[in-house]
Amino acid sequence: MMNGTPLTLPDFGLGDQPIVLTLWLVKRGSRVAEGEPLVEVPAGAATVDLPSPADGVLAEKSASAGDVLTIGQQLAMIDGDW
Repeated sequence: MMNGTPLTLPDFGLGDQPIVLTLWLVKRGSRVAEGEPLVEVPAGAATVDLPSPADGVLAEKSASAGDVLTIGQQLAMIDGDW
């Protein structure tokens, strides 16, 4: 059974400005540490690295580079059972 922790898109307070997933920094199946950058997204004039919410394995990617994202959307699942 997967003991997963989701990575979701936070609200950057940009209103209804579209946010597009720029780049995955980690491959599916890779071990990750809590706080390790996983994905890049634009937030206004800056690019933000979204960190892993937990230690584990990047078990699932729910969005791809170029996808338009919504606030709260799940981007990945970190499996803590490794």
